[in-house]
Amino acid sequence: MRLRTAAAAAATTVLGAGVAAVAAGRYVSDAALKPSRIRPLPSDPKLTVHATAAGQVTLTRSLASLRPGTYGLTGGDTHAIVGPVIENAPHPADSVVRRLELVTHGTLEPGARLWLTPQVYIGNPRDALGLDHADVDIPGELGALPAWFVPGARETWVITVHGLGTGREHPMVVMPFLAEQRFPVLDLAYRGDLGAPRLPDGIGHLGNTEWHDLDAAIRYAVRYGAETVVLYGWSTGATMALHAAERSALRPRISGIVLDSPVLDWRATVRALAVADGTPRALLPLAVRAAQGRTGLDAGNFAEVPDPDRLAVPALVLHGPDDSIAPWAASRALADRRPDLVTLHTVERAPHAAMWNADPEGYEEALRRFLTPLM
Repeated sequence: MRLRTAAAAAATTVLGAGVAAVAAGRYVSDAALKPSRIRPLPSDPKLTVHATAAGQVTLTRSLASLRPGTYGLTGGDTHAIVGPVIENAPHPADSVVRRLELVTHGTLEPGARLWLTPQVYIGNPRDALGLDHADVDIPGELGALPAWFVPGARETWVITVHGLGTGREHPMVVMPFLAEQRFPVLDLAYRGDLGAPRLPDGIGHLGNTEWHDLDAAIRYAVRYGAETVVLYGWSTGATMALHAAERSALRPRISGIVLDSPVLDWRATVRALAVADGTPRALLPLAVRAAQGRTGLDAGNFAEVPDPDRLAVPALVLHGPDDSIAPWAASRALADRRPDLVTLHTVERAPHAAMWNADPEGYEEALRRFLTPLM
């Protein structure tokens, strides 16, 4: 009897430990699989507003607030556009002064806790940028997908798709450039986004199922006049573009892909998001295993990012070594593996999905050179 009791107690302990491990894995994997529609990534710290003046805002000094370039500054009901650091502006040693371009919503009050985001504009292309657009619904496998269509004269359409921690407003940073080049632009909201169908299982799949919504956008573009399309994705949106370029029945209509901060190693991204969210390193294997089990990333046809050897269209990769969410080394390896098709444009001191923000002029020049032969 004592042996049976001891065995039962041991089994209960093991079972309890197993249940706890599963629960812990699910919890820590949420950082990657359940990002809110618009929220700071775990790698983006909140900053305190210390003061404002004409054309200036003073923020907590940190690596984030010292980033070069132009960003949204957002939180709660407040959104502003901030430009580069003003080096010669007087400020306390623990703060930094950036150029304040515009307060689009709310007010910048001292003490407010906000964060920098690559999503510079909010609203819609007409209100934010003065670009005429139409609100369209794209038939998707889960229901109607809202999108903005900005008309252009060319027969090649650019289909844009956002990634982690942002929404379809993020691609507006390149809409003025694309409009100058006369490209029609279809900017997609996909499953889990505001106004789009809900995620069937309540979690994101890092682009590995979401790409079906991008495929629906390709069908829509071809139906309404596009001869060819360029797929343009950020973060997991870039992963979606890679999958579509390999798996879409309309892939002969895809003339090129633009990948900004692509998630090419989902395990590394899950670990990075979990670490940035405060997960102890000892629990990281649980996070990866939980993400794998919950999403089926290693099952069926969606095992990994598509094989570089099967890439059949030109690709521009815009990425940098300071991305702490999607390792730049994977983009470097992709470019080295397929120098015949892949061009890598490196952007220094840029966080995840913020390559345009850190260097708008260099970014748009690389984009112009890539897109010109595809016009």
